[in-house]
Amino acid sequence: MSRMFRSGAAISAMTMISRVLGLVRDAVIANYFVIGGALDAFFLAFRIPNLLRRLFAEGAFSLAFVPVLSEYRETRSKEALKDLLDHVAGALGLILFIVSVIGVLAAPAIISLFSLGVGEHSKAQPELAAELLRITFPYVLFISLTAFISGILNTFKQFAIPAFTPVLLNVAMIAAAIWWAPYFDEPVKALAWGVLIGGIVQLLFQLPAVMKLGLLPRFRFNKAHQGVKKIMKLMVPALFGSSVAQINILINTGIAYALASGSISWLYFSDRFVELPLALIGVAIGTVILPKLSGDHANQAGEAFSATLGWAMRLALLVGIPAMVGLMMLAKPILATVIHNGVNSWRDVEMAGMSLVTYSIGLPAFILVKVLAPGFYSRQDTRTPVRIGIIAMFSNMLLSLLIVLPWYKLGYIGPHAGLALATALAAYINAGLLFYKLRKHNIYRQREGQGGRWLTDLLRIILAVAALALVSLWLNPSDDWWRNAALVHKGLALSGLVLAAMLAYFGTLGLMGVRPKTVLGR
Repeated sequence: MSRMFRSGAAISAMTMISRVLGLVRDAVIANYFVIGGALDAFFLAFRIPNLLRRLFAEGAFSLAFVPVLSEYRETRSKEALKDLLDHVAGALGLILFIVSVIGVLAAPAIISLFSLGVGEHSKAQPELAAELLRITFPYVLFISLTAFISGILNTFKQFAIPAFTPVLLNVAMIAAAIWWAPYFDEPVKALAWGVLIGGIVQLLFQLPAVMKLGLLPRFRFNKAHQGVKKIMKLMVPALFGSSVAQINILINTGIAYALASGSISWLYFSDRFVELPLALIGVAIGTVILPKLSGDHANQAGEAFSATLGWAMRLALLVGIPAMVGLMMLAKPILATVIHNGVNSWRDVEMAGMSLVTYSIGLPAFILVKVLAPGFYSRQDTRTPVRIGIIAMFSNMLLSLLIVLPWYKLGYIGPHAGLALATALAAYINAGLLFYKLRKHNIYRQREGQGGRWLTDLLRIILAVAALALVSLWLNPSDDWWRNAALVHKGLALSGLVLAAMLAYFGTLGLMGVRPKTVLGR
């Protein structure tokens, strides 16, 4: 477990660099573009290829590809493995090229589909959104090929380069916002070009590493190739099951497009801060355990399989629960530091803060989904997660109607926050059903006495989280201070609050006897 922890820590370190730069990117966007009409149009246009990235790249494809690649690595010759890579590259490249062409040509229809109409208070710009989508849609091709290369590198235990790669997208978008935007009649178009260029640069960045392994794929196409057929068979249901949270967010984006101007941007910024711990914890753990679980399953090592899953869940809760409470307690300070400036108002901080609080409620569940789903995908079972994903998605749609519609009709402030709450609650349904199925089918088995240990760990986490909340509440300045303070003072105060909250949490755990070896599972 300590080796997986080190690998996960390496991924988290690289991801932290990317996410910190992502926060810089968001702060730059908030400083250079007014929240509302044109920026809403960009976020909608960016959300669609971003969803497809999750579906084709980080989601279904990786979860179908890595187990098959691991199997080939364990049981086949290097020539057979190279042949698999060549034909996967050919099939994936052809499919994504066709999808990209269709996306560019059908951009207005796609925007119309996902915007779900325009509300009376909206200042949406569907024509601009369609134009931006034409620019950003080919990003799907380049970033999915990047994920293909990442899957190869991760399978061969080279985690750092794939984890660092997203930094390049942030650099491209920051450059677009600061230096390219003034040259466009509609400045937000520069962001769209930044996305496309970022996708190309990420692919080029990873090629030397896979060349060093001697596994640079050639594009060859044979629809009858056994390995490709197996991956496609696993991938089709996983297209849905692996990215339910993102589909839910996209549905929310469409509904938000019909609400007050700025709703999409408020949801975007709050989602970004939930994505930070999700990537650092959930994605990192899920990436590390998938090859390990696939190997355990191939070697019929059931006890090691369960131990890996148990370690991952324990670590997810140990870090996910305090991250949830921290985001809820510090929602306004975070947003005041990032988006409150001469361009956007305090109202934007309050509105985005509402959805950040409600999104944060689901953070432990979002992380657990990333941890539990590999328990099925490593066994090449994509049907179970997709069935659960369908239930979760329809639950989200129902919850959105039950929460948002009365909220909106009664004229209460911030119905967009209800969309975030619906997504959070649906995530718990998703994670709960995944865990139930793992236990029911005896895939995850607890050793004798583990139930008591889980309860003890949970009580310790709750007490430590209470300490975190009290310290955050006690040290946090008033809203008036955050509204009027200079940016540098906000940054220093926020850094101090985060550090104090972390010390309170981990210090309390230490006082209760929780040691690093507990986290490492040794």
